[in-house]
Amino acid sequence: MILLNKLTGLHHFGHYIMGFLFPLAMIGLGYVGIKNGKSAIGWILILLGGLILIGKLSGVIAILIAIGLIVYGFSLFRKRQIG
Repeated sequence: MILLNKLTGLHHFGHYIMGFLFPLAMIGLGYVGIKNGKSAIGWILILLGGLILIGKLSGVIAILIAIGLIVYGFSLFRKRQIG
């Protein structure tokens, strides 16, 4: 495993995937809990999994918000030039 990590870096990729897989599994188990009548535990798992996932995706979310604001700014600029 150490040699595989040194040669390819796949160990880090597995760690990266597991970082997203765990909160998704929590959300999935929470959904199953709600469907089976354990709504309190289900909602707690969904909430915790969602918060962890938002934390992991915060960089992507920030980039998407920045792109959206730039596009919105260009659309305002175009409307001002046309009218």
